[in-house]
Amino acid sequence: DGYARDVLRVTPEDVVVGSPPLAFTFGLGGLAIFPLRFGATATLLENASPANMIDIIETYKATISFTSPTAYRAMMAAMDEGADLSSLRMAISAGETLPAPVFEDWTRKTGKPILDGIGTTELLHIFISNRIGDAAPGATGRPVTGYEAMIVDDDMKDVPDGTVGHLAVRGPTGCRYLADDRQTTYVRDGLNVTGDDFVRDKDGVFHFVARADDMIISAGYNIAGPEVEGALLSHADVAECAVIGAPDLERGQIVQAYVVLKEGVERDEACVKRLQDHVKAKIAPYKYPRSVRFVGALPRTQTGKIQRFKLKSQS
Repeated sequence: DGYARDVLRVTPEDVVVGSPPLAFTFGLGGLAIFPLRFGATATLLENASPANMIDIIETYKATISFTSPTAYRAMMAAMDEGADLSSLRMAISAGETLPAPVFEDWTRKTGKPILDGIGTTELLHIFISNRIGDAAPGATGRPVTGYEAMIVDDDMKDVPDGTVGHLAVRGPTGCRYLADDRQTTYVRDGLNVTGDDFVRDKDGVFHFVARADDMIISAGYNIAGPEVEGALLSHADVAECAVIGAPDLERGQIVQAYVVLKEGVERDEACVKRLQDHVKAKIAPYKYPRSVRFVGALPRTQTGKIQRFKLKSQS
């Protein structure tokens, strides 16, 4: 109830639609447990493409959608071609952190809230989330009712607000690994250490920085890939992107961007420079991608997460 009642405010009149499979906790909660708990209607898709989701939304007047930021970008593009998503009262984003440009574009185009959040398989669903009327671009939100979240250092000591550290959570859900070494690293001092780096601001709002193993360290600087991705996505030529740390003899690592350009944009050095200059203007200049690779598509999981390990194997 902490998420479905307090955040989603699910009622029997709601019709939910989403892309995650029921075998994943994002889908299990959003498309099964929550609607069953409150008597709402769930629409299940065999092929959960953005086009099929739009068809369900238009046909059954869906009110809540669960999918990834990439799908929401595709849905907004479909709106430009006449797709009617006006029945939605809210959109829930997960799978990847919600880039600020997607948050801003969705809010402007639809006038409806899009709520980012973070959850894990171990904790069964979202435990930190934005709320209706309390959402901001680049913010993941506040702990869901019943959960406690904190930011800690490598020694499990609390760090001051405004300091990047490891996210640690406890609450009414969780699991134990059976005969698995992860039990000693994921659960520490009674807290679930998710492997994500976050910062909490002075108002108690949590902001995602990067997966701990995805933080890029270049010439001694810590660079969060999602921040660079957000800057790239705000450029008019970029359809999708992913950022990783690529090995470099001089700097240890450099920021390397894999970019899917919008149709009709030339893949040339002039485009590379435009994107690099754009990032330098949007965020700290040292964070710009020194390497830009143009690709036709990004490798993703079924739930929309970018498979960065596949990109790292190519660098």
